Amino acid sequence: MALYKPQTVECNGETFHVYLTEKELRERIAELGKELSERYAGKNPIFIGVLNGAYIFLSDLMRRVEIPCEVDFLKLSSYGDEKVSSGQVTDLKDIDANIEGRNVILVEDIVDTGLSMKYIVDKLQKKNPASIATVTLLHKSEATHHDVQLDYVGFKIPTLFVLGYGLDYAQEGRNLAQIYILDGE
Repeated sequence: MALYKPQTVECNGETFHVYLTEKELRERIAELGKELSERYAGKNPIFIGVLNGAYIFLSDLMRRVEIPCEVDFLKLSSYGDEKVSSGQVTDLKDIDANIEGRNVILVEDIVDTGLSMKYIVDKLQKKNPASIATVTLLHKSEATHHDVQLDYVGFKIPTLFVLGYGLDYAQEGRNLAQIYILDGE
């Protein structure tokens, strides 16, 4: 099966080039899957993915987890079609599962300011889970202004605008199999 992974891509009139390859993503996600399998052995955790961006990461991560588990999704908006966060979080879809007493693994595509992650963790805590672990594929640690605990981080990256592997620019580019950055960055 061929994956969509050009060396450069045009998106919304801007040119992007490869930053993290499909191989680098695959290898790191396998490591994360192994760590989560070991930590949650015998606990039947529920993975909660943040739509839309985390769906590809969550899908690949879950296939690397070698323990029984469940999945659910929630959806927020803090970017709209822009390249920077609006600074406000809007709920678009809540989880369907009852997580009271459950071990929750919250999966996000990227944490930059930390606003969305803090919002989600605070919201899920009110549902009385046994635990909440946070997983993000990318963390822009220099941009993080909110106090958030990240238990598992795929890659720490500088403050760059990224595209691909679920991450979008005005809803385009999610289907790219690698992560790209703007030319000139």
